[in-house]
Amino acid sequence: MALAAGDGPVKDIAVLGAGMHPWGKWGHGFTEYGTVAARAALADAGVDWRDVRSVVGAGTVRGGYPGYVAGAAFARALGWQGAPVSSVYAACASGAHAIATARAQILAELADVVLVVGADSAPKGFFAPAGGERPDDPDWLRFRVLGATNPAYFALWARRRMAVHGDTVEDFALVKVKNAAAGALNPYARYRTPVTAAEVASSAVVADPLRLLDICATSDGGAALVLSSLSYARRRGVPDPVRIRAVSTVTPVHPRTELDLPDIATDSAAGGTPGTPSLRASIAAAAYEEAGIGPGDLSLAEVYDLSTALELEWYEAIGLCGEGEGAKLVREGVTALGGRVPVNASGGLASFGEAVPAQAIAQVCELTWQLRGTAGARQVRGARVGITANQGLFGHGSAVVTVR
Repeated sequence: MALAAGDGPVKDIAVLGAGMHPWGKWGHGFTEYGTVAARAALADAGVDWRDVRSVVGAGTVRGGYPGYVAGAAFARALGWQGAPVSSVYAACASGAHAIATARAQILAELADVVLVVGADSAPKGFFAPAGGERPDDPDWLRFRVLGATNPAYFALWARRRMAVHGDTVEDFALVKVKNAAAGALNPYARYRTPVTAAEVASSAVVADPLRLLDICATSDGGAALVLSSLSYARRRGVPDPVRIRAVSTVTPVHPRTELDLPDIATDSAAGGTPGTPSLRASIAAAAYEEAGIGPGDLSLAEVYDLSTALELEWYEAIGLCGEGEGAKLVREGVTALGGRVPVNASGGLASFGEAVPAQAIAQVCELTWQLRGTAGARQVRGARVGITANQGLFGHGSAVVTVR
């Protein structure tokens, strides 16, 4: 079971507030979405903006100059009040890395209350690397040399699961059906219509074997958290807040023997140690170790479902089942609302789409509402422990454990 504060070297911080801007295609700048989310989180926490002692922004690579100084962009939009700012970029894991930065500041007693914000104004279609000639950039190379767009990358993993584990396109479709059913209950989701397996099967092929409804979209959106020390939470009259107990941002270990774009080759295993865990498994393992829990303690999880097939990979990486057994879980309803361990009760990226700097923060927002018991029709009964899992390009990983 999860350790209680005082049972060991636990360094919890409090989640005082969570807020979001609905996902969609709104046509505005990312600072607008982040500001809406930040104000919602501050209101949820009952904290005045002028009392915030640090702002950490998850960076976006779009939107021009302000995108690279996201912390200051949000502080300016909220109204300069002198708080220190930080900006963190870690691709799709940026939000969790921003949370890690805020957590470090709180535990080091550099700030007792920190605002974390991530938001994006995404382009139409699938993400591509920024312009220019960059032959030393593996992401640029995978587009230029391989012609491998993001859906092609997702399809490689889907094909591997089919070949190695016997997964089927019908298994993948069940993931979309599950997540769409949850997303239909979430007012912040972009797509709020349930779908059937037949509708997934009849949607257009994008990158065989994946169809349009197997793949997440790109979206505009924002998410924010107000984080604090436990002593600050008690002073605010919140003796039992949702707590962040662990944040994992580990990098891969050599050798990497499975192709994982943007790298266009694997490492040589000749001098490596057999059985090296995958990055995804390492991300979760580090979070569990720090939190003093295991997969059996989980009430729910929010994972990075760029595609339906990739969600099955995460089931295995976070220890819900053994390797190759992910499809069995979704077939049996284990990861659906009402199942033993619901995964992506928010609806996941299948229902939201990608707003890159916001999505790992949004995962923690969902766990916060679930652990408070305020998630409405999608509430996971008796939720006490949750984990997020996310992965960005270039070896950026993240997992956050929340408890109550």
